[in-house]
Amino acid sequence: MLQLDSKYAALHVACNYTELQYIKAAQRILIGALLGEAGFHKTRVQAAEIMQRYKKIDTVMQNCVVVDSPMKKMVVSDRIDKVLLHPVYGNIVLLSVLFVLFQSIFWLAHYPMDWVMQAFAYTGDLLNKLLPTGLLKDLLVNGLLAGVSGIAVFVPQIMILFGLITILEDSGYMARISFLTDRIMRSAGLNGRSVMPLISGMACAVPAIMAARTIQNRKERLITIMVTPLMSCSARLPVYTMLIALVIPDRRILGVFNMQGLVLMGLYLLGFFMALVVAKVMNYVIKSKERTFFLMELPVYREPRWRNVGVTMIQKGKIFIKDVGKVIIVLSLILWALAAFGPPGRMKAVEDKYTILLRRHPEQSVALERQHATDKLEHSFAGIMGHAIEPMIRPLGYDWKIGIALITSFAAREVFVGTMATLYSVGDAEAGKQTLQDKMKAAKRDDGTPVYTLAAGVSLLIFYVFAMQCMSTLAIVKRETRSWKYPAIQFIYMAAIAYLSALLVYQVFK
Repeated sequence: MLQLDSKYAALHVACNYTELQYIKAAQRILIGALLGEAGFHKTRVQAAEIMQRYKKIDTVMQNCVVVDSPMKKMVVSDRIDKVLLHPVYGNIVLLSVLFVLFQSIFWLAHYPMDWVMQAFAYTGDLLNKLLPTGLLKDLLVNGLLAGVSGIAVFVPQIMILFGLITILEDSGYMARISFLTDRIMRSAGLNGRSVMPLISGMACAVPAIMAARTIQNRKERLITIMVTPLMSCSARLPVYTMLIALVIPDRRILGVFNMQGLVLMGLYLLGFFMALVVAKVMNYVIKSKERTFFLMELPVYREPRWRNVGVTMIQKGKIFIKDVGKVIIVLSLILWALAAFGPPGRMKAVEDKYTILLRRHPEQSVALERQHATDKLEHSFAGIMGHAIEPMIRPLGYDWKIGIALITSFAAREVFVGTMATLYSVGDAEAGKQTLQDKMKAAKRDDGTPVYTLAAGVSLLIFYVFAMQCMSTLAIVKRETRSWKYPAIQFIYMAAIAYLSALLVYQVFK
């Protein structure tokens, strides 16, 4: 009837004769009758054929490939978990992991940051030489380039932070962190489900708050949303690292531990513990009888997917540059205009004053030019804004320039760095030659004392740990809670904690 080469071909015909186009209708009827007489069961035969095929594959695999069984992996993971999930040893390991993470941010990013700073310094110096003196040169060098360079230098640290977090997630250790911290979370009225939004808040509070949707208990979800912005996000990292490098000595403790890395770790832990304190208070204020239990399946330990780590680092770096870059460029240009122009009467008075001084003391032209630029900035629109809020922030150790940066950084925390870069560059003839850190170190008050002392620097660090300076976060809280009441409460309580804590720190350290 049909000429077939093998039994295997006959098996395929028997299973699929109704679909094969080359078989005629009469042949299909005859094949169906024969299969019925033989008691042929298509599904049973196919299952037996598949089992035989995999048995043969297993035989070949055993001779050629060494594969650990899933049970063996589970046993290995259980042995590791006896240490990593131990109530004492597990927490010691967790603190050690965090310590290495924050030490690495300074250690690994040192050279890339230097290269970025040198590239921008070279570009600024080149533009200074090529462009004629005027408004366009001032706009490009002291406005656009200064603002962008102030934030671009921290991209290596952002990439390293996300890379290390991805390694923790891929290896399976991030789930253990949730398990370890469940007891701490419960003491604050939360549970382990709140850990992942809080940890995600180290990257960005917006997706972290959205991740709180997985928490079914309304009270725990609301508290998690309200305290997540206290976790130090990646937007705070540029502010932290700039101020730490400015006021904290770069020296080793016991010859091993970098002091700057320890301070950075302390800031992250401070935000976390303050989140627990606020959560505990809210747990008493918000009443609910609903109870929840935390159950999760711990994945087996595995080697991180290094390609995924690299791709994540590059993507996060691009997103940071793209999203933050837009804000920085717009605000840098606006800030440059506010710092370069002012009320005509005031600006004319400053010009007339220094014209006379330069005629009388030509030998002091360099010093007078510097003082001229400072006075112009002080009498500009930006200077007027800064002086308006200076009485309120002076007890914290801040001057009017920091006041301007506090105002602009309400759009996004990282704007603080770009603002300082622009303010310390406007009117500076050598703007492209010095780094922002050098300019801030040289900044003096009217009485000749440094602006950025240890007390002022630490006060500013503490302020940015607690302050709610992110419009996007407030917007997402409003969307998730469907009310402006909660973002308003969040903004007020975080601003109060930030101000009082910064005030206390400055008064103690000064």
